[in-house]
Amino acid sequence: MNPELLSILRCPETRQALAVADAAVVARLNAQVATGSLRNAAGQPVTVKLDGGLVRADGKALYPVRNNVPVLLIGEAIAL
Repeated sequence: MNPELLSILRCPETRQALAVADAAVVARLNAQVATGSLRNAAGQPVTVKLDGGLVRADGKALYPVRNNVPVLLIGEAIAL
């Protein structure tokens, strides 16, 4: 992700800064996607593998990145 873009992106819910998720976190979440056990903040099952993610500064939520585009919708956040 472009560092300049990342520096201006914020969590839409709390306005906290976002950072690129560690590959191990993304792999763990993708394992949950594969088993059908991962749900987003809206309570919907996450059925599409994550290409990456942006983690909120407090480490409590991840916003998925799909096709190199961050999905910054509150309902799409995944609790960590």
